[in-house]
Order: sequence, then C-alpha cells, then structure tokens
Amino acid sequence: MNATWNITANRIENLIQSLKTERKKPFCAYIYDLKQLREHVSLLTATLPSQCRLFYAVKANSDATILKALAPIVHGFEVASLGEIEKVRTVDTRIPVIFGGPAKTDDEIQGAIHHGVSLLHAESFHELRRIEYIAGQLDVVVPILLRVNLGGPLSTATLQMAGVPTQFGIEEAQVPEAIALARSLQHVDLQGFHFHAMSNNLDAEGHARFITHCVDKAQTWAGEFDLRISYLNVGGGIGVNYHDLERQFDWPVFTSQLDQLIKDHGQPNATMLFECGRYVTAACGHYAAEVLDIKQNHGKHFAVVRGGTHHFRLPAAWKHSHPFTVVPIDEWRYPFARPELSDSAVTVAGELCTPNDVLARDVVVPRIRSGDIILFRYTGAYGWAISHHDFLSHPHPEQIFLDRDDLAID
Repeated sequence: MNATWNITANRIENLIQSLKTERKKPFCAYIYDLKQLREHVSLLTATLPSQCRLFYAVKANSDATILKALAPIVHGFEVASLGEIEKVRTVDTRIPVIFGGPAKTDDEIQGAIHHGVSLLHAESFHELRRIEYIAGQLDVVVPILLRVNLGGPLSTATLQMAGVPTQFGIEEAQVPEAIALARSLQHVDLQGFHFHAMSNNLDAEGHARFITHCVDKAQTWAGEFDLRISYLNVGGGIGVNYHDLERQFDWPVFTSQLDQLIKDHGQPNATMLFECGRYVTAACGHYAAEVLDIKQNHGKHFAVVRGGTHHFRLPAAWKHSHPFTVVPIDEWRYPFARPELSDSAVTVAGELCTPNDVLARDVVVPRIRSGDIILFRYTGAYGWAISHHDFLSHPHPEQIFLDRDDLAID
C-alpha cells in the first residue's frame, strides 16, 4: 500500500504542477487514476473464492469513464435507481445488474424488467406484491432476493442499515411470512436473500463473522422452507480508513476467512454476491483545490480554497477531516507578499457562504501558501457524485482521467 501510494502521489503531484503552469485561473479538479483502479479491482476479483462474485455499487461513483474501466473486470453492477440502470446499459448492454433500494417506483420496476436486470431486491411485503402485479401485466417471471433487516448486534461500522430501526429491508422476524408470500406468487421467483447491513466496516475478521451469520440464517430458512438458494447477496460495507490511510481493511485476512467459511458452511449451488462501492473506487480518486487565501480568525488559521463541499461533500457529511497533502506551486504573480503558514494547524475551508463548508480541521502542516494546491486523497467514492454541485453556482471542477501515460480532460 505504501509504495503504491507513493508512486501514485508523485505522479499526481507532478501532473498538478505541470497543469497549473498552463492555467491562469485557480486550479480545481478531480483526478482519477484508471490504471490504479484496474489493478486494484483485478486483484480483488482474482483473490475472491471461486464461489463469489464482485458487483460494483454504482452509487459510489457513477461516472461513465469509471464504469467503462470497471465493466471488463467486475462480475456486474449494483444499482439503486432506473437512472443508474440506464447509465450501466449505456456502457454495457449485457453485463449482469442487480437492483436494490427501499423506494422503487412502478417505472423503475418496469425499467428493470425491460433492461434485463438479473435480480430485483424486494424490500417489503408491499413491494413484493407490486413486483408480482407489474410482472403479471408483462407476463414475465422476475427473479428476486428478499432483503433482510437482520437483528443485532452486527459488526461495528460507520453507518448501520440493519440491526437498528431503518427503512431498509424486511425485519428478520417477518422473513418466514415474506418467504411464504413470495412462494405463493406466480410471477416472482425467490432465489435467495440480500443482507446489506452496514457501510464502511474496517474490521476484516468482524466482516467475515457477519457473513458467517448471514450464511447461517439463509441455511436455516432454506431448511425450514425447503428452499433452493441460488444467491446470497452479503452486501458491500467494506470500508476505507480515512483517518489512517496506511491501515486499511485487511483484504487477504478477509478472503482467507471467507474461503474457510465457504468450505465449512457454503451451499454447493449458491453463489455469494458482494456489492462493493467505496472499497472499489475510493483510492483511485484525488480532489485538488487551490488555496486562494490564508487568514486568521479568533486564534484559528484558515486556508480558503477554490472548491469545497459543493464539490466534495463527504467530509462535511461524515464530520471528519479528510486526509490531504500540500502540492507546492512556486509561481507567485502578485507584486505583494505571499500569505503563508509554517508548522501550524490549519482548517481547510471552501468558497461557500456557510461555516459548514469545511474539508479538514486543525491539521498541522509544515508549510502552506496562497497559490499552493491542496490534494485530498481517497476521493474516488462518494465525492463528486453526492455533492450539491450548483449551490452558489460556482464553476464545476475539471474531471481528469489518467490512463497509463495518457491524459484525457473533460
């Protein structure tokens, strides 16, 4: 991890310094390393047990260039709207797609059928009946998984979608009733269960235990109801450590335990699905924003950048300081002194008219000057895609995609 990051970081910083010499306006860009992305995901798919399939959760980053890079490597895409289905089908008309989400409209269910979605995740009794009604009108049979909201406690993660009261899935105690309903319907084919329960879990051993729990539950229901389970979707939830980038989720430990789990508990005919997003694309993305001003208020130092949470909302949403480095830009075009700080704690704030527009707080930096560029790391997931782009109508950042030694700019 360290060596890979150092190579990538040097490459990105050199690129930024080069591009800055060509631009008179303040620099602001998302930069994606597609080569790093392909290598990372190829390693994930190669090291998963053969009974497993890796689907990319499009919600993490739905950019068409990212989807095109991933389509030949992942086993499919996980989507949460008709819009995401259409984005995927624009990239690949045949790749497997699985569709989840707690509030599917009739148009989305019809669209999923029209676009050949492989599995539809039924989130409630009412949604199950609506799938049956719409499939009946179209005279088709829809393969489904029942999304289960497991009882707790579950493995610790940043966000919990199960084990606590949420809008997701069918409560575990009601699953037998849901199985009975699904089996009574003529246009629904129950093929297994969906257990997406958490987001950003950093504990590899804990995540393996969670999957063991899912497998045990599914096998219990299969025995009680004489079900043939074709698929177990154990969700995503594998996290990124934004607080210490050198200590990430231990993928080798996880896959080793997963392999043993499948040998001990797996059903021979069941395929285990993963729908990972953050863990797939986070590391390939970088967000760069030029420092416009350095100032002090009430004893605190601020670096105000061309950019902010309207481009990169994750730090404000999760209330954390996002990791960054400072890219030095030596050129200074003004005839007066250049504001700077040395060996000081600085809060990185954006250009929006709100005190909530903060990307990092009280981070000690060796040196930072107006005109330098702050490079935020691990921004390839839940960055641009989730941000309120047009608040205050500032210009959007450039979108730069690196592919080997080539450079493409939109």
